[in-house]
Amino acid sequence: MGFRKDFVWGVATAAYQIEGAAYEDGKGLSDWDTFCKKPGNIWNNQSGDIACDHYHHFQDDIDAMKQIGVTGYRMSISWSRVIPNGTGAVNPKGLAFYDQLVDKLLAAGITPYVTVFHWDYPYELSCRGGWLNPDSSDWFAEYTKVVVDRLSDRVTNWMTINEPQVFINHGHQVGTHAPGLMLPFPDVLRAAHNTLLAHGKCVQAIRANSKTKCRVGLAPVGVACIPATDSPADIAAAKKAMFSIGSMNIWNSSSVNKDARANAVVAKDIWNNTWWMDPMFLGKYPEDGLNFYGSDVPAIREKDMSIIHQPLDFFGANIYRGETIRAGKDGQPEFVKDPVGHPLTAYHWGVAPAALYWGPKNFYERYKLPVYMTENGMSNVDWVAQDGKVHDPQRIDFLHRYLLQLRKASDEGVDIRGYFQWSLLDNFEWASGFRERFGIVYTDYPTQKRILKDSALWYKEVIKSNGANL
Repeated sequence: MGFRKDFVWGVATAAYQIEGAAYEDGKGLSDWDTFCKKPGNIWNNQSGDIACDHYHHFQDDIDAMKQIGVTGYRMSISWSRVIPNGTGAVNPKGLAFYDQLVDKLLAAGITPYVTVFHWDYPYELSCRGGWLNPDSSDWFAEYTKVVVDRLSDRVTNWMTINEPQVFINHGHQVGTHAPGLMLPFPDVLRAAHNTLLAHGKCVQAIRANSKTKCRVGLAPVGVACIPATDSPADIAAAKKAMFSIGSMNIWNSSSVNKDARANAVVAKDIWNNTWWMDPMFLGKYPEDGLNFYGSDVPAIREKDMSIIHQPLDFFGANIYRGETIRAGKDGQPEFVKDPVGHPLTAYHWGVAPAALYWGPKNFYERYKLPVYMTENGMSNVDWVAQDGKVHDPQRIDFLHRYLLQLRKASDEGVDIRGYFQWSLLDNFEWASGFRERFGIVYTDYPTQKRILKDSALWYKEVIKSNGANL
């Protein structure tokens, strides 16, 4: 009962959100560097130019992780820091930074879990069409090889891409994230298909070039559907909704709270599980998606699916919230609106702890691979109290409720291998700038001072007990 003895208790970050040093040591521009320069794109016209200055303060952040007792750190690599133009000449200073970071993590007893791409796309490649370019997957494979050649003698755990649903939807369809495009839907699907090819070629590059035995997965959005009751009909309806495309379009459901960053109403989008995960894990696009998207689906070449469908070692998912589903009169899924006064995080996302039970459970049943929760957490209204500490009881309660549901799934036989809390640090939250604080470590941006919040100290005790004290 409970979590495995070798359960990975981790924290997660992303390069652009924490590193800063946007123009130092030979780093090239990313599309986020340029996107932030347009007034109105980011809350208060902020940017990740400095962010948490992790580039210069990484030892402080490793010290914080060591104090908390985490055993795993999910980090990402900045493509344009390693290869400034996206292809071609490699930046030695960029690689040296990640070299040193990995060494220091291992010296602290913390295992790195490296995400190859977490949204910061090289600007020079964006100018060449980005994910629309048919060569984009080859660019990604070239970049992957450079990173793996340098780090794989010590890094054994890899994730190819983070949340393709977000960077394609927000960045290429509704234009609220970099690169800020509002493409016709056929081009959205073209960019998505090239992203899937990039994932496949990335897996191939990791396996072909790794100097040690490697483990490979990815970290998509896990769109979780929660049955309204424990009745067999509602459970079946929720599972159907979770793996459906079209009539059960999650992003456009009336129960989704669309925030100011992504409030465009579109007839079709890619905010679902199976359009992404079925090709990667099952080797085919889902039939209902092919029918729903119809003529918008790009041409699929003969070998495309064999490239996309690579052997993977684990299933990662980023889950923060969930949709409640019931069976309608005809047995078909229906969305259930949250009641008035339903609890919300500071980001206005609904609190839904059962998402960390039903999400892993249903993904494990469908894709039959060990599960890692690669992101989970909440934005809270945090500040330094008069006693010099940061008290965040709402986050502690949130994490407690969600982890209890994750443990329930583990108790029932779901093979859950690890949990990465989002995030280690308060950081640059994309289009929301520094408005949102997701960290369990407080960042004072003017001074770059770090303060462990109460939630970090609580998490420390959870880790120490391997979750037995929940």
